[in-house]
Amino acid sequence: MDIEQLRKICLSLPAVTEDIKWDHDLVFSVGGKMFCVAALDQPFKCSFKVPDEEFEELSSKEGFSPAPYMARAKWVLVTKASLLHKKEWEFYIKQSYDLVKQRLTKKTRIDLGIYP
Repeated sequence: MDIEQLRKICLSLPAVTEDIKWDHDLVFSVGGKMFCVAALDQPFKCSFKVPDEEFEELSSKEGFSPAPYMARAKWVLVTKASLLHKKEWEFYIKQSYDLVKQRLTKKTRIDLGIYP
């Protein structure tokens, strides 16, 4: 996985925006809410939200850790991108997108064309 492959996955999802925050992080959002953050620096690192019940197990696996500043919101940081296959990356990114999207208001989702 690299930044361009990640961009392709994230931008394939409906109503996604991207911008740079904190001078060195590429942030993907839906409805103004982040669902994926990747460091623009090398080595490649990426954070995303996971379901509460998966957080502990996933964050303790090799190549994963609780995401700095975002662990309380059940975000994990992938430090060894090569441990995940493309399909796994697609699954985790889509899952994070869905978790964030479902917390948007009904009006926001309708306005973005992503309701329900």
